[in-house]
Formats: sequence, C-alpha cells, structure tokens
Amino acid sequence: MSTNSPLDAGPLKVWIERDGALLRLRLAKPKANIVDAAMIAALQGAFDAHRGNAAHRTSAVQHRAVLVDAEGPHFSFGASVEEHLAERCAGMLASLHALLLAMLEWPVPILVAVKGQCLGGGLELAMGGSLIFAAADAKLGQPEIQLGVFAPAASCLLPPRIGQAAAEDLLLSGRSIGADEALRLGLVQSVSADAEAAALAYFDQYLAGKSASSLACAVAAVRGGYLLRVRRRIAEVERLYLTRLMQTRDANEGLAAFIAKRPPKWEHK
Repeated sequence: MSTNSPLDAGPLKVWIERDGALLRLRLAKPKANIVDAAMIAALQGAFDAHRGNAAHRTSAVQHRAVLVDAEGPHFSFGASVEEHLAERCAGMLASLHALLLAMLEWPVPILVAVKGQCLGGGLELAMGGSLIFAAADAKLGQPEIQLGVFAPAASCLLPPRIGQAAAEDLLLSGRSIGADEALRLGLVQSVSADAEAAALAYFDQYLAGKSASSLACAVAAVRGGYLLRVRRRIAEVERLYLTRLMQTRDANEGLAAFIAKRPPKWEHK
C-alpha cells in the first residue's frame, strides 16, 4: 500500500492511498466541522479534481472508492446557521444540493466514517455517500425543525434509507439517535470502536479487488431510478424551502433566536 501525504484544501484534507485505489477526503475544521460555503466548495473542488481518476474515464490510476471522514471528536455539527438566513440561503442550498447530487452520481462507492455528532447538513453529507460506518459514540439526527425550518436534502435522502415512518420521526421530532438505533434502522452499515478502520476494512475486503469500470456500471445500475427521483425531489423541496418556508415569520425567528442564543418565540405563522 502506498500513501500520499494529505494536501490541505482549506477546511479539507485530500490524499490518495491503497496504491491509488482509494481517494481520502477528511473534514479538517474541528471540532464542529461545519458544512459551510467553504467546506462545500472544498469538497466539490476535490470531487471535480479527481473525476479524471474515476472509473467512467480512461486514466492510468482508477479509484475503487472514496472515504470521507473527519478530524476531531465529531464528524460535523451541521450546516452554518448564518448561511440559512433569508438573504443567503438560496446560494447555500444550491451549492449543497449540487454537491450531494455530484456524490450520488459518483461512479464508485463513497464510504463515510462518522463519530461524535453527525447532525443536520453533516448527516445530509453522509447520506450523499453509499455506506455510513459509525463509531459507537456517534449521534445522528436532523435537528432543523427545532430552529423552525426543515432539512431539504434529508427529506429526500432519509426515507429511502430507513423507511417513511422512521424518517418522519427523525425529521419532525428533530431528535438525535445513537449508533445502535441507527444500525437497527439501516441508516448505518456498522457500529464499531473505530469507524475509519471499519470503513477501510470494508474497502480492503470488498472493493479493492474489484474492477473500477465494473463498479461504475454497478453503481449506475443500482442508483439509476433513485438518482432520478432524488434530483426531482430536491428541486421540489428547495422551492418549498425558499418560496414558502422562508416567507414565514417563525422560520426567520427560529434562526435569529439560535444565533442570538435565546429561546424562539413562535407565533405559528
């Protein structure tokens, strides 16, 4: 196995290992690893830069997978609340959703290793991948409703993963779940003391020896209809968020209250 030294791309570290077979992306803005504009741009840039090594194009080196993980005790606290404010949220949603669709279209599996808090936009990012490997201390959830808003991407990505009823529970309550419950629901692939090691072991056992071009065809086959539905639904929920939710008083109050570190005062309108 050969390992290249990580390269810093702002809030992201990028390197290649396993003799060029595995692209590593590491969120590197601990402890929160906020999925803000800078993080989204760094991730999008990394995927764009390495697309020539993906299996759908001719290259001397072809990746068989990507592994996304994070520095520090937490995977991500979520998206930037400031970037959700009315005057900025359109651009934030467009860039995040473009990143997630690029991940869903990626021609080889994307493995994600999470630990600590994996919330909001952080969980949406994780669900842009193929399989999520959780550390025993992981807490996963979509708490947006507690701020008076909802999670657009998660509204599209969570129901196919865990079923409609379980997804509605998490999206409407805003509660977080532990790794064991996430495993029971099918949200994560495994729970272990070291999620990164578990993801690497999965890669070594199940993906490293595969043909990159065959993996690309398999990914396209299994995701075809799913990707079409997600693309359509993300556009629909993005419009709902911008043209209806953000026109309400309570959505703006919830975000302002969070930033001011005070309880929100709902007027139900």
